Amino acid sequence: MKTPRKSVLAASVIGAMAAGGLFGATVLTPAVSSAATTGSTAASSSTAQSSGTTTNAPHDPTKGGHTANGITETLLTGDTATKVKAAATAAVPGGTIQRVENDAEGSKYEAHMTKADGSQVTVKVDASFKVTSVEAGH
Repeated sequence: MKTPRKSVLAASVIGAMAAGGLFGATVLTPAVSSAATTGSTAASSSTAQSSGTTTNAPHDPTKGGHTANGITETLLTGDTATKVKAAATAAVPGGTIQRVENDAEGSKYEAHMTKADGSQVTVKVDASFKVTSVEAGH
């Protein structure tokens, strides 16, 4: 590399490290050093969140996707969804289906429902489309 390029590169690296608080922690007094480090930590975490790189995005239960026992639940479609909905609706008259999906915790399928009184239940359905249980909550 040519000398001007090296100088620019070195200045950029030093500037980035200084902005990140790497130099500030060794040069500043403890009280100032702590404030500088805290400020830079907050800045980097807000930058990560604003750039859309967060890894813990909230789970949207209406889209399925809960993982348990190494199985990721997926929404049911077609004939299977229709049969699970019919079985669940028969077991919880007046209830509203929120979603139907394969089950990662024991049954073949499950239907998440809201009962007429507003409480939520999970209806477990076997491979023959028979209801095996109705559990409180989701």
